Amino acid sequence: MSPTTPAVETDGLTKRYGDFTAVDALDLRVDPGTVVSILGPNGAGKTTTVRMLATLIAPTSGTARVGGHDVVRDGDAVRGVISLTGQFAALEGNLTARENLVLMGRLRGHGRSGAATIADHLIDRFDIGEFRDRLIKGLSGGQRRRVDLAASLVVQPQLLVLDEPTTGLDPRSRQVVWQTVRDLVAEGVTLLLTTQYLEEADALADRIVLIDHGREVAEGTPTELKARIGEQRVDVVAIDAAGVAELRAALEPRFDVSVPAGGRTLSIPAPEESLDLERIAAVVRGSGVPIDELALRRPTLDDAFLALTGQPPSETASPESEEVAA
Repeated sequence: MSPTTPAVETDGLTKRYGDFTAVDALDLRVDPGTVVSILGPNGAGKTTTVRMLATLIAPTSGTARVGGHDVVRDGDAVRGVISLTGQFAALEGNLTARENLVLMGRLRGHGRSGAATIADHLIDRFDIGEFRDRLIKGLSGGQRRRVDLAASLVVQPQLLVLDEPTTGLDPRSRQVVWQTVRDLVAEGVTLLLTTQYLEEADALADRIVLIDHGREVAEGTPTELKARIGEQRVDVVAIDAAGVAELRAALEPRFDVSVPAGGRTLSIPAPEESLDLERIAAVVRGSGVPIDELALRRPTLDDAFLALTGQPPSETASPESEEVAA
């Protein structure tokens, strides 16, 4: 893959199933050596997109190129540069974790000793040592997921596609995956990541493509997406409804105060950040009204997601929903 050739480039990529459009005219570009996250709720079209890029399903219309190779005309070439880890573990349940990795190495053309060396390296990288000799069918979902991710790196690809890589993982396993992703990018691997987890996209991605109902609704760096939905604010949290009324009366003559119906938080735009925080804090102290919290709050990806799609992100993965819909 040439340093100047996009790792992924799509133009009007579309997939329809009857009257249902799973992916709708998606334009996507992933530059070599970067991490791009496709972020969206269940059923948004994330898995359908990566399945087209991996040549598992054909587009209805539009084009897609991986490493300069057309996914329809040059499928063999595409499969030579891409590695896809899907949402379900593709492992042999009656083999141990290490045996699965050795088997994968042998299937990818390595000799017995070479496959064993690669397996042991991946066991260390993914912190699999404590269950390396246990049968896959006896492992937890998170443990199987780590072995499955390791298997996708038996041969280090030019483009690694991770479809919901940390769904169902415990916090420790998630951190192992995140660190491995960072290490791979440092080694020159290009990464396309689909996720529902906002903190995951924020932590790993250079750029985020936010999709909803098969269409791109926003694209940019995490910072750019957060900036699109407004400035930072100061939130003042009252201890009760009476406190809300008193604080509002004290703050409104000097600030633009908004209070969600039935809420205890008074929110005030703070374009001058620390200076505004000091001014608001002074008014709150002068009012004598007790509060639970006063803090400067910058926009988050949660805010951007809600503002741009009109719905909160799903924090509970449901891998089947998109495939059923698609």
